[in-house]
Amino acid sequence: MNYKKLLPVMLCFFAMGFVDMVGIASNYVKADLSLSDSLANTLASLVFLWFLIFSIPTSLLMNKIGRKNTVLLSLVLTLAAMVVPMFTLSFPMLLLSFSLLGIGNAIMQTSLNPLVDTVMKGGASASTLTFGQFIKSIASFLAPIIASWGATTNAFGFGWRVLYPIYLGVGVLTTLLLFGTRISEQPAAQEQKSVGEQFAGAFALLKDSFILLCFVAIICHVGIDVGMSITAPKILMERTGIDLNEAAIIGTIYFVAKAAGSFSGSFIMSFLKDWTFLLVSVLMMVVSVVGLIYGQSTAAIYASVALMGFGNGNPFSIIFARAMQAAPEKKNEVSGLLIMGLVGGMIFPPLMGFASDATGQVGAILVLSLGILYLLGFWLKGGKA
Repeated sequence: MNYKKLLPVMLCFFAMGFVDMVGIASNYVKADLSLSDSLANTLASLVFLWFLIFSIPTSLLMNKIGRKNTVLLSLVLTLAAMVVPMFTLSFPMLLLSFSLLGIGNAIMQTSLNPLVDTVMKGGASASTLTFGQFIKSIASFLAPIIASWGATTNAFGFGWRVLYPIYLGVGVLTTLLLFGTRISEQPAAQEQKSVGEQFAGAFALLKDSFILLCFVAIICHVGIDVGMSITAPKILMERTGIDLNEAAIIGTIYFVAKAAGSFSGSFIMSFLKDWTFLLVSVLMMVVSVVGLIYGQSTAAIYASVALMGFGNGNPFSIIFARAMQAAPEKKNEVSGLLIMGLVGGMIFPPLMGFASDATGQVGAILVLSLGILYLLGFWLKGGKA
């Protein structure tokens, strides 16, 4: 295996992390355009609508044009999403930018993991994917830092939007490196199902009660993730009175804690059963919710957000693995269905926005807690399935 091929692939994981900028970006857009919480959160959630639409068609596209070319297409769409906000901050153009980012990320999430398997030729692909998720998390926790720095210094005249040209530069480099890297792929099988047949096959799995539980659990996990990244700065501003530039750093705390949870989880699960560790993770999030509801100091809010990030670092991998084990003969369909579950990032933020408009950020936290309670119920029910 030529490790020179691995560099552009790992940079693709960094580009995959661009999607997590929507949390901090929506907060700055809310301030710049004087939007309500519900409207700002709806704008951010638009990114995740496209996972419902594009996850399965992307698998067909990979069969036709190959995995590398599909990832390149996702990068081009991501680059286009980075360009638009550099020149305008109008609401329609932001809708376009967030949509392009969502479509590109949906295609990338579906095609990049199989490309890793191709590059690694089946060897050490699991550990490579884990490292790739760590690389993705770097882009996630850098976004609030860069946005806050840009807003404070009015960097290059862009303000907080300096995030876009910086990530655009990384994206261009990633695209050029991947384009220039020769990757040999096995031709796709000739027999292919239509998009309609694949959608029908995936949704038919929901007749299995455990798969249905897993699908809803993924929706809740992603909804908690996106909702927390959007709401955390607002909680800090509401409770402590600091401005957005200072509060933005809490998004970095969340994603660093999540990365730490994912990284340590791979070691913890070597001596602790995954189902037991899922309970530990969910209980961490329960404690975090209590802290977010009652905590008034900066330290208490930081600690609660960090605990939420650490706890939410592993449920996806545990749920995904259990679902695949439940239907080993239909792994492709299960994978496509669970990737569609990322639409949870579209469902939770608007509901949290409406609740916070009515009752303050406590309302948003209570909506978030519904997803956590479901995960607790999933652990109770799923262990018997």
